[in-house]
Amino acid sequence: MTYSRSLLRSAARASRKGMSLVEIMVVIAIIGLLTTVVAVNVIGFYDDANVDATKIQIKSIEQVLMTYSTKHRGKFPSTSEGLDAAKKNFPNSTVPQDAWGNAFQYMSPGRGGAPYEIVSLGKDGKEGGEDANADISSATMNQGG
Repeated sequence: MTYSRSLLRSAARASRKGMSLVEIMVVIAIIGLLTTVVAVNVIGFYDDANVDATKIQIKSIEQVLMTYSTKHRGKFPSTSEGLDAAKKNFPNSTVPQDAWGNAFQYMSPGRGGAPYEIVSLGKDGKEGGEDANADISSATMNQGG
């Protein structure tokens, strides 16, 4: 009788070694759900990082423009001259782009009586927008916005 019980237990274990198709599908569905949640959150952090990087780049451009102004008796480049007028003051003599690879827009004079304004059109490269697609402007940054 002992022999038959151990034989039955062995047979039961042998039949349960693998996973059924339903169990595999449930595991794949859970992994897919977790991947989606993680991806959505990572993309949000990536967009936030690009916005922060663009703001830092604008601050850097402002420092170059202050150097330009000092060398040119308090004058900033005109809108038609653009940032290319200060090109030699940038590292590698290259005008930087925003975090999405788009050129910054430059206007002189800027809004609110500012001597200039530097604008990134955001992720979508179009005026307006929300979140990562929103425009980033030196005028609103300097007002705390």
